[in-house]
Amino acid sequence: MCVGLRAKVANIENNMAVIDAGGVKRKVSAELISDLAPGDYVMVHAGLAIARVAADEAAEADKVMEGLNDN
Repeated sequence: MCVGLRAKVANIENNMAVIDAGGVKRKVSAELISDLAPGDYVMVHAGLAIARVAADEAAEADKVMEGLNDN
């Protein structure tokens, strides 16, 4: 099983995206996703943005994660 991290794209330059994952910013490769833009949400694995995540799915994932942190 692989684990992916959901993050918001803050900036893109030269096929590299700066992502924000809970306040932690990091550069990842954006080569696998066409037309990626700041504000998009992506799934990140091993330094690569591997899939775009719909904003409503991202909000739902945030709620689930908050619930896990409460326990």
